[in-house]
Amino acid sequence: MNKNKVSIQPSHQAIALVSFVSSIALAISLVLNASPVLAHHPNGGKIPSTLMAGFLSGLGHPVIGIDHLVFVIAIGLLAALSSRLGMVIPIAFIVATAIGTGVHLQSIDLPLVELIISASVLGMGIFLTRKKQANLALLTAVSAIAGIFHGYAYGESIVGAETTALGAYLLGFCAIQLGISIVAYYLGKQMLHRTTLPTNLPLRFAGFTICGIGLGFLSNTILG
Repeated sequence: MNKNKVSIQPSHQAIALVSFVSSIALAISLVLNASPVLAHHPNGGKIPSTLMAGFLSGLGHPVIGIDHLVFVIAIGLLAALSSRLGMVIPIAFIVATAIGTGVHLQSIDLPLVELIISASVLGMGIFLTRKKQANLALLTAVSAIAGIFHGYAYGESIVGAETTALGAYLLGFCAIQLGISIVAYYLGKQMLHRTTLPTNLPLRFAGFTICGIGLGFLSNTILG
């Protein structure tokens, strides 16, 4: 009589993925109390002046900025849930971040940057928690729009830099974001292929964790 009963127990892969994302949350208390300068200047507030300094600063910003890092992980996982063209989601985001940096360098003001960045993390977490995933076009469009604002924040640490350092900075943050999203995409695919859980439950677990992180950032942005 019990042969049709399905046991829903988290697999080792699901637990590992949630632990991976949850470990990021441990840094939230530090980030929420850190100065804005540290969060947006991987070089400790100094403008990069050389090619190597620009490249290293570009590598560091999406990692030091936990909100950026969690967002990139989220879109990598969403790409794993999408079709074979799923990687277009992080690629669209990365291209948009470069554009957003350019917007900042042109001294064009964007409103509510930190609020939108925080909300974007929460939003991508919500997309991950859904049993039925949104279509690829919607996810790509939302990621690209969010990328403009994430890139605008990246531009803060490169304003006033020379062309060589600026180019290296752009290359650095594009490279690290692509690398992180590819790793998240691969891990997501492995979860989906190996799990015995129904549908996309392992990645939905990660989505709930990302929602919590996004909500933390959003609350801090609103309440100060």
